[in-house]
Amino acid sequence: MRIGELAAQVGMTRETIRFYEKVGLVRGRRLPNGYRDFPPEAVTWLQYIRTAQALGFSLAEIARNGEKLRGEPDVAIGLSALFEEKIRVIDARITELTALRADLVTRVGTGCPLRTSGQPAGATAGETAD
Repeated sequence: MRIGELAAQVGMTRETIRFYEKVGLVRGRRLPNGYRDFPPEAVTWLQYIRTAQALGFSLAEIARNGEKLRGEPDVAIGLSALFEEKIRVIDARITELTALRADLVTRVGTGCPLRTSGQPAGATAGETAD
């Protein structure tokens, strides 16, 4: 199928599909007239890419995991494992962001919010109180 038809079926722009092709996420072949020709399974794959992005996966993760999933006998099991790993990453990031938020909250209204924690008010980075 040509790129315009593929774009219409998956609701993406031709430019997006060209980009995905450039970075190796989707493969098409060139016809003698120069047009791109994509296999029917490209529709399913591009829909997978869109869903994976909505679930927080980067294009690099999608490319890496897509290769793994293609070799899986049961894609559902493979996807569940990927989701569990992504949940662990998100949980770790939530912990980091919670600590960052708490640090920011303690700095609000301190006069010099960029001083390191525990420094007396009025001291700047590199100064010590005598």
